[in-house]
Amino acid sequence: MHVFEYAVLRVVPRVEREEFLNVGVVLYCRGLGFLEVRWALGEARLRAFAPDLDQAEVAVRLAAFEHICQGGAAGGVIGQLPVAERFRWLTATRSTVLQCSALHPGRTAAAAATLDALFARLVG
Repeated sequence: MHVFEYAVLRVVPRVEREEFLNVGVVLYCRGLGFLEVRWALGEARLRAFAPDLDQAEVAVRLAAFEHICQGGAAGGVIGQLPVAERFRWLTATRSTVLQCSALHPGRTAAAAATLDALFARLVG
């Protein structure tokens, strides 16, 4: 079993209202060298929640999370950092339309399966 940490990705259309929709989960497991994100916008639901929000722009930002998790040049300067630093950068506190929850720990033997289960439970 390995310790992991995860955060829920949230779309916060109006940060002053602090209302959000969960759209993804990012999970890091140092012991397995694992850093991945799962996300889905749920366009109809998001449109009902925030009709003026540019969903294409949010999708671009979420795709950047994927590139950073994968590492390498596609992730830009942040994608070049070690895995732990990329995770800390991704989950840093922000006051933007795309935010992360607090970090939550757990233990797993299969990080990808854990990420899938968390995504299904928290984003659906």
